[in-house]
Amino acid sequence: MSLAVTCRDVVKGFGSGDARVMALRGVTLDVRAGEMTLLVGPSGCGKTTLISAIAAMLTPDSGDITVFGENLRKMPRRKVTAFRGGTVGFVFQQYNLLPALTCVENASIPLRVLGRPAGEANRRATELLDRLGLAEHRHRFPAELSGGQQQRVAIARALVHDPRLVVCDEPTASLDAANGQAAMALLRELAIKPGRAVIVVTHDERIFRFADRIAHMADGHIETVSDLEAAAA
Repeated sequence: MSLAVTCRDVVKGFGSGDARVMALRGVTLDVRAGEMTLLVGPSGCGKTTLISAIAAMLTPDSGDITVFGENLRKMPRRKVTAFRGGTVGFVFQQYNLLPALTCVENASIPLRVLGRPAGEANRRATELLDRLGLAEHRHRFPAELSGGQQQRVAIARALVHDPRLVVCDEPTASLDAANGQAAMALLRELAIKPGRAVIVVTHDERIFRFADRIAHMADGHIETVSDLEAAAA
């Protein structure tokens, strides 16, 4: 099976001198294409830092990260930005929706950035919002939505441009059981396509059944990786 992401001896610290905190201490991890990988572990173990590095949102101090054959460390910064915009969808834990835009407008942003016509972008965003149970809320603003509804808009935004890699930080944390399962089913549908992959940081054991592999992280390291047979299609 081909690999979507490889991490080799990835190190990342924050701060300097005695105040320096090491978030990643030589992480090595393979993420297979056509699969959903869950990243689990205690708070503060480096999970969010790792997926941010994989998504090219921060630069490691050392080590190599390759995403679909592209070594991010060797890529010029201008190309990294374009690569991230076209290849990666990121679901943020804090939603990061723009308050002045409606649900449809927020969800369509990646396509608009890529230069797609407004009509096409809005149609694709509407399709995803409808699948996530937000058909009646598509023209509302983030302040008019619950936390769970905002999270579903953020998921639609991450998927709207059909990215090859989707990276999610606690995507079900604000969702009830039914909406969490619907969101994960949609993410898994994307993950099992050839040449795609999904990485999910989570503490939510209810969604473990969607995973093909679970990587267990502690103290800035990957400790073990478990292979599973996902129960959901």
